[in-house]
Amino acid sequence: MDRAPLAWVLHDGKAGMASQALGLAEATGFAFEERRLDIRPPWAWLPPQLWARPLAAAPGAGLVPPWPDLVIGCGRNTAMPALAIRRLSRGRTVAVQVQDPRVGRDEFDLMVVPSHDRLRGERVIVTLGAVHRVTAARLAAERVRFPRLAALPHPVVAVLLGGGNRAYRQDPARLGAFARDIAAALRAAGGSLIATPSRRTGAAALAAFRAGLGDLSAWVWDGSGDNPYYALLAYADRFVVTADSVSMVSEAAATGKPVQILDLGGGDGKFARFHQAMREAGITRPFTGRLDTWCYAAPDDTARAGAAVRELVLARRR
Repeated sequence: MDRAPLAWVLHDGKAGMASQALGLAEATGFAFEERRLDIRPPWAWLPPQLWARPLAAAPGAGLVPPWPDLVIGCGRNTAMPALAIRRLSRGRTVAVQVQDPRVGRDEFDLMVVPSHDRLRGERVIVTLGAVHRVTAARLAAERVRFPRLAALPHPVVAVLLGGGNRAYRQDPARLGAFARDIAAALRAAGGSLIATPSRRTGAAALAAFRAGLGDLSAWVWDGSGDNPYYALLAYADRFVVTADSVSMVSEAAATGKPVQILDLGGGDGKFARFHQAMREAGITRPFTGRLDTWCYAAPDDTARAGAAVRELVLARRR
């Protein structure tokens, strides 16, 4: 077969899910196309395992033949469409799922699962954290796109703000107190702060964080213009990250720079296992009012998983 392999990337538009699926696709080295699944009623009212016609659940996503060589999904709504594509291609399409799909495990060719999900098996690649899109090339390109950050005094501390979710509570007062502690530590050490909120941060929490910084030299993204997220990863000397996002912690860790965790309050078993694993690997430490410096080997999970997926696709085409 002379044609180069083509991948489809399925996700629901959520930043964390999209970055994982796209990051794995990029790590394969194959050309790929995004297929965003906007699940509509009645499908949205049903658990995916009850979808009698999975491809009809996202009519605008372009899930029609010719089928790709590889389909990568991330998130509960992508599993059944991915398997439907695999069946309709008569097994020619390799189906890979990021995270435990909870349905169709016996049909997926490969599952790329973080260790805290606990799924294990012959067709499971276990990663320490989330796969992602952070590469040296992307960070270098983002430096060029946001040159104004180069003038900030060092050390530069990047704060990656998440927010409340099913496991964690978002308390503006708590975030404001963290900001005061970070500002005090930075004043003692010198340097500056850059920060970016997520969609879950919320106006009240972001306002409390800004107020807590006081007169500290800080640049906080206001949501306008291009997203500087990867530029923050590139320019920072160290990170402070809220505990609610496996993806943000994993992306910061991919730089090999110190990562300290802000405990928002709450959590669950999965998050506890993830944070414990990252601490035991020497990658993260809790933020306790002091900005620490240490070294560790950045995880190579995304490249490793991408290489395994690539080999599987090429073997299927032989």
